[in-house]
Formats: sequence, structure tokens, C-alpha cells
Amino acid sequence: MTSVLASTPEGVAAAVVALVAANAGRVRLAIDGATAADPHGLAARVVDALAPRRALNVRADRFWRPASLRLEYGREDEDSYLDGWLDDDALRREVLDPFAETGRALPELRDPLTDRSLRADVVQLPDDGVVVVSGSVLLGRWLPFDVTVHVRLSPAALARRTPPEEAWTLPALERYAAERDPEGAADLVVRADDPRHPALVRRG
Repeated sequence: MTSVLASTPEGVAAAVVALVAANAGRVRLAIDGATAADPHGLAARVVDALAPRRALNVRADRFWRPASLRLEYGREDEDSYLDGWLDDDALRREVLDPFAETGRALPELRDPLTDRSLRADVVQLPDDGVVVVSGSVLLGRWLPFDVTVHVRLSPAALARRTPPEEAWTLPALERYAAERDPEGAADLVVRADDPRHPALVRRG
């Protein structure tokens, strides 16, 4: 059974924090959503609610592959966007695996605009720390997240809020929804057609 509960941006952050609190020890949290759904904004609110000393937001676009690999088949290739832009291995190696073992994580690897490697310092989080990975097409990749959130936009809202220069991603995002079922995979779904008045979708 599915229920839909009207909420607020602050209420959504509180609901995510409650999911995190239900897990003991370190937690690897994914906040997944198209760029137009602003997963990074939700991640920032969650980090603030948890307290910055306890949580670290890692943007997935800081772990994209180098442009020479990412754009090998062109700048608007759907398959590459879905499977070839994010460096899954680097995200595991530098963030998800070491954080689970030691509480240490690299906050960023590469600048998505300049394509240059970044010299970020590794961050040490406490035993109850949380790494919040935010970005697009994160689910269905076999990445070891402990809690997953999907921020959903209806097709009409997604098309309306996607900048014209990124409209080429819409077919890829449609495939992502159909092939990987992020709504079915996520622990919590947030409907965000109106970002001022989101809704929480709960199953069970």
C-alpha cells in the first residue's frame, strides 16, 4: 500500500534524517534525482539538519569520468550519460568503501567544468557519520548505499524545468525511470513538481 503525505522542504529533510537515524553506525546515503529536481539542494538541507561535523555531501558530478572518456561518443549520447559519465569505481574507492571501513572520504575528485583533478583533502567523519552522495542516475548501479532517496519529477515538470541546453538528457532520464525503476528501488520517494510543496511517498 502506498501513501502520499504533503510536506515542506524542511519536512522532507527531517524525513530523510529519520531514515538515517534508523541505521546504526556510519551511513552512506544516496539522494538521487535529475538536475532539475535539485538533489543537491536536498542534500545540503540534510547535511545542515545532521550537523556539518557529522555529515559530508559528495556531489556525484565531482566524480565524473574525464571528458575524454565521458564524451567519447559525443556530448549528447544517452547510453554514455546513463552508464559512462559517473566513475563508479572511483566513487567506491575514494568515498563509499573507505568511509564504511574508517570513516574517511574524499569530498571531490574532478571539476566537472574544467575537467581538472582537484586536490581535496580527505575528510574524517565520526563513527555515526553520514556521507550524502547527491546527483542523477545513481540507483541501479550496484553501489553500496545504506539509505536511498529518489526525488521525482513528473515528465511534464521535468521537461518544463530542464534548461534547453540539457533537454537532450530527457530521453535518457525517461529510460532511467523505465529500466531501473528508481521509485521502486528507493527507500523514500519525494515528489517535487512544486519544490515549495513536496510530497513524501511511503510504501507499506
